Amino acid sequence: MTAKPDAAAAARPHRKAHHKGRLDWRVLVDWLREDGLVTPGDAQRTHQRLAAGASAQHPLVRLANVGLLHAGTGKPLDTESLTEWLAGRAGVDYLRIDPLKVDVGRVADVMSINYAEKRRCLPVQVGSAEITIATCEPFDTDWVDEIEGHTRKRIRLVVASPFYTLAKSVKAATKNGQVSGPANFEQLVELGKSKQLDANDQGIVQVVDWLWQYAFDQRASDIHLEPRRDMGAVRFRIDGVMHTVYQLPLTVMGAMTSRIKLLGRMDVVEKRRPLDGRIKTRNPSGDEVEMRLSTLPTAFGEKLVMRIFDPDTTVKSLDALGFSSHDAQRWEQLVTRPHGVILVTGPTGSGKTTTLYSTLKRLATDEVNVCTIEDPIEMIEPAFNQTQVQPQLDLNFANGLRALMRQDPDIIMVGEVRDLETAEMAIQAALTGHLVFTTLHTNDAAAAITRLLDLGVPSYLISATVLGVLAQRLVRTLCPHCKQPDEAFSRDTLAAAIAPWRMSGAFKPHRPVGCIECRMTGFQGRAGLYELLTVSEALKPHLTQTPDLSRLRHQATQDGMRPLRLAGAMKVAEGLTTLDEVLRATPSWEA
Repeated sequence: MTAKPDAAAAARPHRKAHHKGRLDWRVLVDWLREDGLVTPGDAQRTHQRLAAGASAQHPLVRLANVGLLHAGTGKPLDTESLTEWLAGRAGVDYLRIDPLKVDVGRVADVMSINYAEKRRCLPVQVGSAEITIATCEPFDTDWVDEIEGHTRKRIRLVVASPFYTLAKSVKAATKNGQVSGPANFEQLVELGKSKQLDANDQGIVQVVDWLWQYAFDQRASDIHLEPRRDMGAVRFRIDGVMHTVYQLPLTVMGAMTSRIKLLGRMDVVEKRRPLDGRIKTRNPSGDEVEMRLSTLPTAFGEKLVMRIFDPDTTVKSLDALGFSSHDAQRWEQLVTRPHGVILVTGPTGSGKTTTLYSTLKRLATDEVNVCTIEDPIEMIEPAFNQTQVQPQLDLNFANGLRALMRQDPDIIMVGEVRDLETAEMAIQAALTGHLVFTTLHTNDAAAAITRLLDLGVPSYLISATVLGVLAQRLVRTLCPHCKQPDEAFSRDTLAAAIAPWRMSGAFKPHRPVGCIECRMTGFQGRAGLYELLTVSEALKPHLTQTPDLSRLRHQATQDGMRPLRLAGAMKVAEGLTTLDEVLRATPSWEA
């Protein structure tokens, strides 16, 4: 995380301020008027409105809440834009704080939480000779000499918007009692010997609420609460990559876990075995978000993972999923067939569930009955009749599918084919006039055929029922805010990486740069790569008990299949991702 000179503010007409001490909203309003950011009339009205009452809010926050508009552009003057302007006024670099980039472990060595709150500052980067400290009070700097003397390092100040971090809630939660968390496995299994903070404590409620809202804001797909030897780690998975967000005392993390388990209707006392649960909440925009909970006993305590299923990201159009027009048309033709088996394959986390839910959502009209058997149910969808596998009740995929056959279904989705019994039931359902969707774990589309053969499914049944196989992967997409054309990248470089194919058509590769919007990673979001094998009449002769995979793949490409690596290369040529991302995510092609 690096501070940037406030070029935008420097371009605006303003004078460097001469001020000492804490900011006052009256002074800020006068400066805004002097710099031409607000009209004299708006300045007068703001004075009248804010003078009517006192507030403990920071002056920048108070001004942002008034709803001032920039006199030149007409855009709202929110907290960030006001802070950026203030940085220019103070002659100090502006920084938009990203907690994912704060060196949490080393920040505590610089100053205590009490000191940071009192001085309204936050260390954001600790180097060998310099410490970068963000402040929302750039004219209150009497403490700088004190910190430089304490750390024996140079202090570099940057201006950031008033920050209200997790630290305050953690501090409040910890105040309610000092309780030693489980330090080893023996303590973990001896229940009831260690006291726990109250899961309904106000501080714990605030911490959990902050965690969820921040995860939604950062587009996290998973939240991990991981107890370690001395501290607990909070980590987010964003665009497939893990980020450490915060470190917590084990006492607080234990209480957070209890709070979340309580909301998920899980056994709060049971910590010796894995548990599953679900929670429904709302994101900052008010939309309902569902989370799947999973706990696991570890050496230092109970680990909790929350998988976030946002309806906006789980059910998408084919374009939003990343389908090319070529594959989208072929997929539409496949899923509108009246009966047969359609397989979706790929490793865990490759987006199979999103593809299936998005497809089934469009097929689930009032005229059809869509039934699913899942382990677990990823997301509750009112348009489906969903059943969860329950091994303790002898309800596995095969038995569940057998029961679904008596429920008059038109379309059936089986979470995964894991054994011959489930495969046989899926094929039987297809033979009796049902459209069946299911998943497998294989490297590519052609390997799904050999996987069914390995399970014991006869080749003639595969030929008679399987309509097609969709293999997929996810790759990170370049940040649209900072990506730049890659002039050094050539068609020959791309062709060499995806041989034996040659690229044609538009060619505009880009490279990652990094900005505040993408947390300096250069990537924002993910898109799917797809390889769709259709079982054509020309392909069926290759479906023998001992198929030649190279011939199978060759015929599939003749029928219109674009291999995963080629699909990725096309996105590189379009400037949507990078060659390194594609090579990392896709298997090599052997035909």
